[in-house]
Order: sequence, then structure tokens, then C-alpha cells
Amino acid sequence: MSVNEKSDTTLLLPLGNSSVPVWGIDGRERLTRQAKRLGVPVASAVEALPASTDPVVLLRADYVIEENLIADLLRQHPCVLVDPATGLVVGANVSCQSAAELEPRIRSGIDAAALKDAMGGEPIANVAVEDTRYNSTLRRHVTPFLRPISQETRPAIERHLFDLAYKGVTDVVTKFAWPWPAFHVTRFCAAMGISPNMVTTASGVLVLVAYWLFAEGHFGAGLVAAWGMTFLDTVDGKLARVTVTSSVFGNIFDHGIDLIHPPFWYWAWIVGLSASGIGLWESQAIAVIVIGGYVVQRIQEGVFRHSFGVHVHVWRPFDSFFRTITARRNPNLLLLTGFTIAGRPDLGMIAVAVWTVICLGVHMVQIVQALLIRLKGERVRSWLEV
Repeated sequence: MSVNEKSDTTLLLPLGNSSVPVWGIDGRERLTRQAKRLGVPVASAVEALPASTDPVVLLRADYVIEENLIADLLRQHPCVLVDPATGLVVGANVSCQSAAELEPRIRSGIDAAALKDAMGGEPIANVAVEDTRYNSTLRRHVTPFLRPISQETRPAIERHLFDLAYKGVTDVVTKFAWPWPAFHVTRFCAAMGISPNMVTTASGVLVLVAYWLFAEGHFGAGLVAAWGMTFLDTVDGKLARVTVTSSVFGNIFDHGIDLIHPPFWYWAWIVGLSASGIGLWESQAIAVIVIGGYVVQRIQEGVFRHSFGVHVHVWRPFDSFFRTITARRNPNLLLLTGFTIAGRPDLGMIAVAVWTVICLGVHMVQIVQALLIRLKGERVRSWLEV
């Protein structure tokens, strides 16, 4: 079951709490937010449960539990989730009738065998903790985990949750330059109660600042603003995932800005070259290539995904590698930055145009290759799903 699918389980009941916050929230609040994402109502206390045989999931709130494990637990009745390190039951899918008796025992620590005896010896399934699975949203393999929350384990838990929030296939800057500073800025935002949408708003402001500076020919200052925006674009998504505050609006807000602004930056850069008295060879043709090419490349990606049911950048190992350098915003900014440092911002835009044409050709070849595979009756699938 996908973590975004609604379970038929009636209720989820967090047991206890943690005194140590992880990414700014305690264990009970984290479980509550995870339940909301899964579409499961949360019971406030065992006394509030109905006297029925309906299932309820009991989860210890002094643990951080990866969402796929909760989804697996919701799907099976009866079922238990066991900490492999201690053998203790961390969660259980049981009937509301038996919850009153089992709740204090699970909270204080009970192993699976003792819990089975307490339930009359009936067969109980066990959630597989170590099953690695492919997450299509993050474009990576994820191994579900659960860890008890304490002052000693918090640093490792926070680092692990942050690493899990990172996409496995992305551009070279996001993948290699931003992780270390983004971790610390994300931690600061979580501690200060700064929401992901606040960070996205700040990045949107920097989009406008960079646009104005580029159009005025202030390329160095504009690049500082542009790189600041790309950094915040990394932080907002990570902050949303580690604090379990992702929302439909936030996703549209963030990705809407990401999708729309690059061609405006390219246009402003070309205008800025003219404003600063720097000639650009075949400026109109360059503008058509970089702006039209960006649009066409996005269309190519959409066509591939719609036609073959998989994102082009996760089809084969080469395609995942090519995503790190393809003519998207951050790799193009690297070209513009390098040539600006060398004193030739005009050549930077020409380099972006040349690279855009090359990448359009590569994506067209990818589409044709996938089409030929489909014509052979074979399925186009991500190499990461294997």
C-alpha cells in the first residue's frame, strides 16, 4: 500500500510520548501528522475507543516510525510491528475491544510472543522492517526504519530522516553541494518554527530579485540571488518532509515557482546584456533556443512519463546520470556563473543555448529508444525498481 493511500483501519492511537523533540516535534505529534497523511483518524485516548471489534492501530510515540511501516501495519489485522534490536512490540493492529488491556502492556514493553498469548494465541502477522522498497516520488530505494527516541539517538535519527528526504536522482548542485548546508538550515528552520511555505515564499522573492538584477546587467549580484533561491528551493522540501508538513498547496506553490521562473531568468539575462552594452551574437536566435528549448524539454519529459509510465530520468543508469547535468536551471546556472567569473556573461548564455540543443537531442533519442522497446512488446520500467 502506498503511504498516500487511505487505509480501512478505523483509528490510530499513539501511546505515550517522547520528551525529546525530533526535528522540532515530539513523537506523538509526528504520529498524528503521519496519520493525517495516511488518511487515518487519531484517537485521543484508549477510553475514547468504541467497544467494538473494529481494528485500531496502537503505536508507541517514543519511537520514530517510518511511514511505510505504519502503512503496512494499517493494512493487516491482526498484526504487530517489532523493534528488531530489542524484540519489543512497537505497534499493533488489534481490535478496539482488546486495546484497553493491551495498551499499557505495549507502552511499558512487551514482546511478540507475550502479546500473542495476551490475545488468546491467535495467529499474528509481523511487519517486515527490513524490506527495501522503491519510492517513486524520491526516486530512490528506501529501507523502512524505526528507532527509539532519546537524547543519544536524536542526532542519528535527524540525520537519517534528512537523508531520506533527499531525492536520489537530481542535479549535480542539489546532490553534492547543498546537502551539508541544507541540513543545518533545515534544522534552524525547524527549531524556530519556520514553515516550508515561508521558505518557499522567500525563494519566490529571490526569483524576482534575480530577475531584476539580471535585466539590469548586474550579473554577479543576480547570480548570488539566484543561487540563494536554488538553495532555499532545496530547504523547503526537506523541511516539509522531516517535519511531516507537506501539503497539496505547498507542493503546488513550490513546484509552480520551480517550473515557471527559469525562462524568465534567461530572458532577463539577454536583456541585461543589451542594457550593459555587451553584444550577444544572434541574440534573437539564442533567446528562442534557451526559452523555447526549456519548454520543449519539459514537454519531452511529460510525453515520456505519460507514454511509458515512468520518468525519463529514472529509466536507465545513464538517464539518472544525465539528470545531474541536463539543461535544467542549476546546471545552466553553473555555465552562466563560470563564464561571468571569466568576464564573458554573453558566452555563458551561448553555452546554455548549445547545451540546451544537445540535451534536446538526447531526450529525443531517449523517447525513440523507449518507443522501440514498447514496439517489441517489452515494458519500459525504472532500473531502480529492480
